[in-house]
Parts: sequence; structure tokens; C-alpha cells
Amino acid sequence: MSKTKRFVVGVVVLLVVGTVAMKWRGDTVNTRVMNEIRSEPFGERARKTMIATLDDGRVYPVNYLREDGRVYMGIDGLWWRVFQGEGSRVQMEINDQIVTGTGVVILDDLARVDDVFSRLRPTVPEWLPRALNGKLVEITPDSERDGRQNISQ
Repeated sequence: MSKTKRFVVGVVVLLVVGTVAMKWRGDTVNTRVMNEIRSEPFGERARKTMIATLDDGRVYPVNYLREDGRVYMGIDGLWWRVFQGEGSRVQMEINDQIVTGTGVVILDDLARVDDVFSRLRPTVPEWLPRALNGKLVEITPDSERDGRQNISQ
């Protein structure tokens, strides 16, 4: 096998192993964060982080802000795309309450995104490019119930 082929194979193997390791680490960290939020629903982390369950069953801990009857969340992964267009249903666990609603990603109002992110993520450095600060999703809640249950509708 030529040096070039070995190099290419090595790079591919490293990329695959790195991707698997990052996925595993993310899942492990997310699980720990969600366990902490559920065991201490009024703790320090739970004041800033909620658990979002998407229509397709995916579950993520995500930072949030409640203002003026809305819930805002900042999303750093690619899963923000489910909230494009008409948006998507989402169930949120916030301070031991289940809140359901419809979330829509805000892509066309940068002033509003900056305004909300200034409170949602106040410690983000000024020099950080906008593209690296995630996407803002605005959720209009439609119900609040005590206790845990599966997403509906």
C-alpha cells in the first residue's frame, strides 16, 4: 500500500473514531445534565436549562429563557432545522412542570435574535461570530401540567 493510501485510510479511521467518540461523549454529558435537572428541578442548572423532547422522540437539555408568555431556547446542534417554516411541536420540562407548545426558529430578525441572546446567553464573547452562537427558537406554550408525560399532538 502506498504512503498516500495509508495516509488517506488513517485520516478516514481517525474521523470515524473521532465522530463516534464525540457522539458518545455528548450523549453521556446530556444524560448527566438531564439526570441533574430531574433530581434537582429548582437547582442552579435547572434555572438555566430545560429538557426539550421533540416530536420524533429526541431529547436534549438546552438553555432557555421565559419571557412575556414565550419560551426561548438556543440550539447549537443541527436539530434546529425541525423548527423551520411552520415550526414543530415540543415538550419541555421546566422546573418539574411539563410545558408543551410549538417552536419556530427565528432566522430573519437578527436584531431580535441578538436582543434575546443578550439575556439567554449573556456571557457569549462579543468577538464570537454570529454563526457560532447557535439558532434561536421561540416557543409559544399551549399548556402547562405538573408531572411528567409523553409529548402529544
